[in-house]
Amino acid sequence: MNVGKVQAKKILFALLLGVVGFAVATIFFTTTQAALLGSITLLVALWTNEGLPLGVVSLLPIIIFPSFGILNTKIVAANYSHPIIYLFLGGFLIAIAVEKSGLHVWLSDRVLALFPSTARGIITSLAIASGLLSSVLSNTTTTLLLISIALFLTKEPKLKLRFALAIAYGASIGGIMTPIGTPPNLILLGIMEEKGMEAIPFFQWMWMVAPVAIIMFGVLSVVLGYGVKNIKIEREKTKEKLTKDQSKIMYLIYGLISLLLINAPIKPYWSGLGLSESGILLSAGLLLFFPPFNILNWDKDSAKVPFKIMFLFGAGFSIAKAFTMTGLADEIASELITLSTMPFILLLISVAIMVTFMTEITSNTALISIMLPILYSVAAQTELNATLFMMVATVCASYAFMLPIATAPNAIAMSSGVVDIKTMAKYGFLLNIIGITVIIFVALFFWKGIV
Repeated sequence: MNVGKVQAKKILFALLLGVVGFAVATIFFTTTQAALLGSITLLVALWTNEGLPLGVVSLLPIIIFPSFGILNTKIVAANYSHPIIYLFLGGFLIAIAVEKSGLHVWLSDRVLALFPSTARGIITSLAIASGLLSSVLSNTTTTLLLISIALFLTKEPKLKLRFALAIAYGASIGGIMTPIGTPPNLILLGIMEEKGMEAIPFFQWMWMVAPVAIIMFGVLSVVLGYGVKNIKIEREKTKEKLTKDQSKIMYLIYGLISLLLINAPIKPYWSGLGLSESGILLSAGLLLFFPPFNILNWDKDSAKVPFKIMFLFGAGFSIAKAFTMTGLADEIASELITLSTMPFILLLISVAIMVTFMTEITSNTALISIMLPILYSVAAQTELNATLFMMVATVCASYAFMLPIATAPNAIAMSSGVVDIKTMAKYGFLLNIIGITVIIFVALFFWKGIV
């Protein structure tokens, strides 16, 4: 069967699911709301089965939503220029420069050097290196950059598998450490801004999620290091001295971090500079085209900018806007309102479990775009802490470790050829359960007193 026929079957299957989703939804909701649910079913199916390229599917809301009277074109298109998208663009320009200069290899080697050259030591260092890089770079980019390095550290298949999983899982764990680390984080901030909620400053976010990441890095080291901890591994070191371009980028990163620190409000002592973090990140990225940096060249490097991911953000924000403007979020919230009679902790656990395991089979960006407006409406109608519930859901959306389709890092680990689905599912299920437990514990005993 040729590629065209396979693609056509995937598209037809997605359309069929969309029609079925619409038909079922008409039983419970208005025609417009049912059209929205049918459209989302179509989009999620195409994102999942890759019947069309990611960027193409992500642009479809601009056509589909106005066609079915869900939102007009002007409202939908505005979501594709959301400030959060430019924050991501700035961060990715820095990531391109880091990759172009080879700085990622130097940074990773510095982290590797902090740990002993045993299997468990390397697993821990790979996970932390991946996590730290993913906190500021795309977790997809980080995984792609590091996995080729890790696979040359040993010839032992058993260790190659664990090293690949350490990088993939480390990227997911570290992606929550900053607001720009992974798309769901940015979607949360965008929706909070849209709802008029108090924003979580950059460094307050880092402080809040640090306990989750630290505990999970420790758990990952123990789980993947079980049975291989004492095996010795030899590795080559990179050059100690940074190149001229690497030094420039390091100075830029130091300056960026310093400015973000100064800009962040520390209540009640410091109100911050009031600068837009999107503007700060975008400025830092654009400086790489200017003298004295001259690291990036638009004609050569712009092709590496993940515009498809930016379109995916736009689609996510459009879905969230449609849920609100069609009244679907409130409608579903009123149906879910009965859950509010559950004890607070059981409600929180239910949200965490639902998001974590739903993310295994669908896009975490699409899922969190759908879930956050619903959780906001439920919280608003029951006077629960909306920020707490939305934060738990957002972090859980990144902590899906079982299946290759759950996250891009998982898929990359699988594509390396050293990881099989059965092993990934075995480790992933255990880490899913531990992750949910850790997030709930931190939310109840740390975040609850802050947000």
